[in-house]
Amino acid sequence: MMKQILFSGVIGLFLTLVGTPLLIKLLARKGYGQYIRDDGPREHHSKRGTPTMGGIAFILATIIAYFLSKVITGYPPTFSGLLVLGLMAGMGVVGFLDDYIKIVKRRSLGLRAKAKMAGQLIVGIAFAVLALQFADNRNNTPASTRLSFVQDFGWSIGPVLFVIWALFMILAMSNGVNLTDGLDGLATGAATMVFGAYTFIGVWQFQESCANAQTLANPGACYEVRDPLDLAVVASALMGACFGFLWWNTSPAKIFMGDTGSLALGGALAGLAICSRTEILVALLGGLFVLITMSVVIQVGSFKLTGKRVFRMAPLQHHFELKGWSEVLVVVRFWIIQGMCVIVGLGLFYAGWAAKK
Repeated sequence: MMKQILFSGVIGLFLTLVGTPLLIKLLARKGYGQYIRDDGPREHHSKRGTPTMGGIAFILATIIAYFLSKVITGYPPTFSGLLVLGLMAGMGVVGFLDDYIKIVKRRSLGLRAKAKMAGQLIVGIAFAVLALQFADNRNNTPASTRLSFVQDFGWSIGPVLFVIWALFMILAMSNGVNLTDGLDGLATGAATMVFGAYTFIGVWQFQESCANAQTLANPGACYEVRDPLDLAVVASALMGACFGFLWWNTSPAKIFMGDTGSLALGGALAGLAICSRTEILVALLGGLFVLITMSVVIQVGSFKLTGKRVFRMAPLQHHFELKGWSEVLVVVRFWIIQGMCVIVGLGLFYAGWAAKK
């Protein structure tokens, strides 16, 4: 069964390594180049015209890798896996429309704010509602109405509050990745690390699943997750696809992921967190995205309340650029921060399991 994870990761990696340059040529031929803000760092002006909407590459690669791994191994898809892929694709469509309007229609702000929010809400609500359906023989649905950290805790918050909570997570993670996607390879590399963590989490939850309680040394220390192994397959496909895309997205980037990619990756992260019952833990595993989002919140809040800015520019990565750090230096140091967040997050995940042994 573990072969699915290997195949999905390798196929995802291969498809983006080979397919992304083909997408670059197609987008360049059509003139779908990136719009660069005039008020941003001067060094970014040279990036104007670089092909964007590169998220198409890893979205398609992830979906193809997932289904090919199923065909090769003979295992059927699961509802959890399909829901996360559907959330990723749906958010990607919203991002694609935003990118398309920016580039083709020459409207720098893309989709109107209300239209963009409406699209995200439709996709998010559809995911949240469907995630409470499709119970298995243990009566586990892909998502739970209980809040979760390293697994479910407390009482049920009910379906209505769950939908609101899921929407908050989806919007927060999607916009967090979107804000992080400001430097070559920054968001892609950070996301690759988090998807690697979720591959590990899915495998661990599968091995310690309550469905196998009779074979466990301590049946009480188990996970009630509907399809943990398939979530690992999805995460592995995403990790491989992002890793291959990073070859072309790292400095100097030949292609940008655009909102197509950033919204899709954020949706995938939220979907994996919800379905693996690690909803609060994802804030630590994806700590860089949270940190950068908070820098924008602090900047806007400070300016509105006091008329003063805390940072030279927000999001946070641009603050350090304006302090004189090179783009590559910012990216590598932020990757180190993200790596530490993943290590601490996985440490807490393991500690939560060890405490119940």
